[in-house]
Amino acid sequence: MINKNNANGEIGEQKEIVYKTLSFDVIGAAYKVSNTLGWGLSERSYQKALATEFEKRKIKFQREVYIPIHYEAVNIGRYFADFIVEDKIILELKVVSQLGYVHLRQLFQYLRGAGIRLGILIYFTKDVVKYRRVVNPEV
Repeated sequence: MINKNNANGEIGEQKEIVYKTLSFDVIGAAYKVSNTLGWGLSERSYQKALATEFEKRKIKFQREVYIPIHYEAVNIGRYFADFIVEDKIILELKVVSQLGYVHLRQLFQYLRGAGIRLGILIYFTKDVVKYRRVVNPEV
């Protein structure tokens, strides 16, 4: 389901904008971080700044969240999501010039593993911060 865009710019089969207000707040915080810091820092630096911005905005979050990978009932690996926001959105940060399929697939796997409905992939580019919303149709 991750290769199909709907009218809202989301990937997935949703007709409504999932977590519209919270998404707007999260993306706004990312723009603030990008406008303040500019381009060229590490992903870790943007992550720390975004955590600070979330705290200022009173947005609840967990950082570097462990997500196990299961095959049947056996744990076969793990992921670490950059953020889970208000137990509703997985947020992944990237410092790249453009997104690739591998980035979207990674976020989709995080969503499936955590049983969360919405993921936002935020990527800091030379020109501007960009984002892509990914909806998990299984939740």
